[in-house]
Amino acid sequence: MTEQPETPALPDVVLNPDAVLGDSEAAWRYGRAPDYSKTRKFYAEGKSMNHEAGSLPSLVENLVKNWEIEASYKTSVDDWRTVDPSCYTLSLNGGPKQPASHMLNVGTYNALIPSNQYYDPEKSTFDSSHKSFKRMMPTFAWEVLEVYSGPPTVAFKWRHWGNMVNDYVGYNSKGEKVTVKAHGGVIDIQGIVVAKVNEGLKIESIDVWYDPMEMFRQIDKEGTMSIGPAAESEGASLGSGCPVAH
Repeated sequence: MTEQPETPALPDVVLNPDAVLGDSEAAWRYGRAPDYSKTRKFYAEGKSMNHEAGSLPSLVENLVKNWEIEASYKTSVDDWRTVDPSCYTLSLNGGPKQPASHMLNVGTYNALIPSNQYYDPEKSTFDSSHKSFKRMMPTFAWEVLEVYSGPPTVAFKWRHWGNMVNDYVGYNSKGEKVTVKAHGGVIDIQGIVVAKVNEGLKIESIDVWYDPMEMFRQIDKEGTMSIGPAAESEGASLGSGCPVAH
């Protein structure tokens, strides 16, 4: 009988959305792995899809969730287990392909939101960006809606949602302080990703496609935005401290 070649085991990062949280030897941004329990509970209560364990949508969803943890909280690319650091890049809406070091320096929000009348990544630090959005929306869950193609090029539609429980405060493209009163409602945005992975299912590139202004239209859906003068002291204060934990 001819022996069949063994199928390589799937990496834990595609089987468990919290796999990298157990990486005790990694360099974590605040000295320890973050707590995602509230976000996972919010996800379970509000998800629109129920992907079967081991299905392609489930594997893709788990991989991206682990990638988000690493991109947000692991300070060394060498510790990222979800990507191939030798070639990994991320591009937003057809823009320049940025290496992992870019997101490490500016933060996940700043890397994925262009300058606009509500927010300017150039006027926000890694910490202050997390403070602006995580204080406003402490839980921001994410799910895969549809997967259109499998490895090595994985195209899929995603959904990101949360509740605006606190006021939004940020600095816009003019350097002005923007405040939007909390409306308590849901912020729900969707988009497309085209990702390339290698044989080990490590991400080589991510191309994100979505309308960044959709989030701000939903944040300010009641038209309560107020503009204040730019103030260096306020900007510095906004950037101090740690972001709200997941």
